Amino acid sequence: MKVRNPRTGKYDYELVEDIPEMVQKKASQIRAAQGAWQAHTIKERVTVLQEWLGSFTEFQIEIAEQLAIDTARKRISKVETDGIIGLMQAWAYRAPQLYHPPAERTSASATTVQIGQQWVPYGLVGVISPWNFPLLLALIDTIPALLAGCGVLLKPSEVTPRFMDGLEKSISAVPALAAVLKLVRGGAEAGKAVVQTVDAVCFTGSVPTGKMIGAVCAARFIPAFLELGGKDPAIVLEDANLEVATDAVLRSCAGATGQACQSLERIYVHENIFASFVEQITRKAAAVTLTINPHEGQIGPLIFEKQAKKIQEQIDDAVAKGATVHTGGKVENIKGGLWCAPTVLTNVDHTMDVMVEETFGPLIPIMSFSTEEQAIEWANESIFGLSASVFSTNRQKAIEIASRIEAGAISINDGSLTNKVYDAEKNSFKESGINGSRMGDAGFLRFFRKKALLIQTAHPETMANFEENTH
Repeated sequence: MKVRNPRTGKYDYELVEDIPEMVQKKASQIRAAQGAWQAHTIKERVTVLQEWLGSFTEFQIEIAEQLAIDTARKRISKVETDGIIGLMQAWAYRAPQLYHPPAERTSASATTVQIGQQWVPYGLVGVISPWNFPLLLALIDTIPALLAGCGVLLKPSEVTPRFMDGLEKSISAVPALAAVLKLVRGGAEAGKAVVQTVDAVCFTGSVPTGKMIGAVCAARFIPAFLELGGKDPAIVLEDANLEVATDAVLRSCAGATGQACQSLERIYVHENIFASFVEQITRKAAAVTLTINPHEGQIGPLIFEKQAKKIQEQIDDAVAKGATVHTGGKVENIKGGLWCAPTVLTNVDHTMDVMVEETFGPLIPIMSFSTEEQAIEWANESIFGLSASVFSTNRQKAIEIASRIEAGAISINDGSLTNKVYDAEKNSFKESGINGSRMGDAGFLRFFRKKALLIQTAHPETMANFEENTH
């Protein structure tokens, strides 16, 4: 498979795809080793993770450089690798605290029965991750699954696959880890093979693909942990601090070129501050510079050319239906890369694709509202429910508004805080996802099934107890 460089537009890397038979072979190899891995104590698995942390650190620069080519983001790639080191350290500390199956106890309903419980990890977990944060979203599920005692078959996106070369080196340096963690290279066919051969699936990606994976998992009777798309709203109340709100909204909408599921993608501003908000955010958006020179600027080119086409289609649709472009407004081909400056749009409504479909780009469509009820109604008028933001200097009012928004995480007086806060458990609402949270303690505990041992301490009931009295 040919892989495109987002900065140059050239296909300058070749990905050798794993055919289904190879995926099945890797799965069999993991299953052969997983029993011994599960038999280790949690502390022994933590020791192996810490060995991996050492080897990952050794290859960190190489991995970051490979990420920087695939994503055209040098600073964020360094942040991403640093984040994985932090994630490993955090789970190495927290997982042993969480792994405490309940002590044996007497049943409340059958007092002669003692209840023992065991936590049994899924044997083989398949992790299928997207292209926008290739390393982080590949390992955010992988690390806790391994610590739980699972084996992991990991298939990152074929759009941004270069980092797998460095990552695989770090894994191979720890034989105990390499036995239960294997990478799968390829696209849709390789992903299908993973789903068909594992005991549980963690998928991060689009709603349509997530639904297809969920249907296959349902047919196979295995769990699917799905973290899907978003169309995150922000509600800016009349008493909001405009400096705070415009800075946060711009960063959330345009940071990483808007290529994050928790980016803010539709902004609702109270009519009394609407003009001031638009003026401020337009001025700030116009000052954002592109990293055409890799050592200068703030946002890079769009990673995936299919997404670039969708972004331009959303802009064109909005303009055709009456939207006003205040700054930006066009996807441009510069030296082979596809670039989109932060684009502020007003005179938008929910008949436009930009207000209802996921964008994954630096677009900032803004609507005014007159009442809080109207803003909440609009915020909830979506198939998505990933996250959202509320801006107000009245903390209690912001919390009240947040409690009525149908989404899994609400940032107050900021945007996209879920990319910084990993220890707050949340569930995706609506079509943004399903099943256990990857955040907080549930990110580890969801990889266990609960087994009950029911120990009779008295003589069992006999058939005489079931004799019918016919008189």
